[in-house]
Amino acid sequence: MSLSVDVYVPRAEGGIEVLDVPPGRSDAAGRESWRTEVWGSEPVRSLGARFLPRLAIEDLAVAPDEVSAFIAECDLVRTHAARIAEHLGAGPETGTEAGTEAEPEAGPNTGLAGPGTSAEWHADEVSRYLDNILDAARRASDVGGGIIIW
Repeated sequence: MSLSVDVYVPRAEGGIEVLDVPPGRSDAAGRESWRTEVWGSEPVRSLGARFLPRLAIEDLAVAPDEVSAFIAECDLVRTHAARIAEHLGAGPETGTEAGTEAEPEAGPNTGLAGPGTSAEWHADEVSRYLDNILDAARRASDVGGGIIIW
């Protein structure tokens, strides 16, 4: 399973309406395991992040009035992508050396980590998922909505 990021708008009569992902955009927010391995990891928590680490225990809903703070947190996490990638390590032990090419079906935004993936590959993967999350947060800000990562 994979995490998805969606934009929602509050309904006047109560509840929320989850908006469709626009064509050419992605709702991918990482693999399910990223709840603890990345977004809830010590490197992310040590930055003072307060939104993303909640994914370690529950789905994340960011209210419309919190979106700008969430965007700032994501920007902060992006600046430390290399440190977060070091925490992820070089992938499972498969007999390939770290830094070698990942299997063809693996790659950033595929939801699959290839064997022997490098810290640079992981940093790129973190950045690509953050791109999707930030894109959703900016779209939410534009319509006065919030986001859900689930």
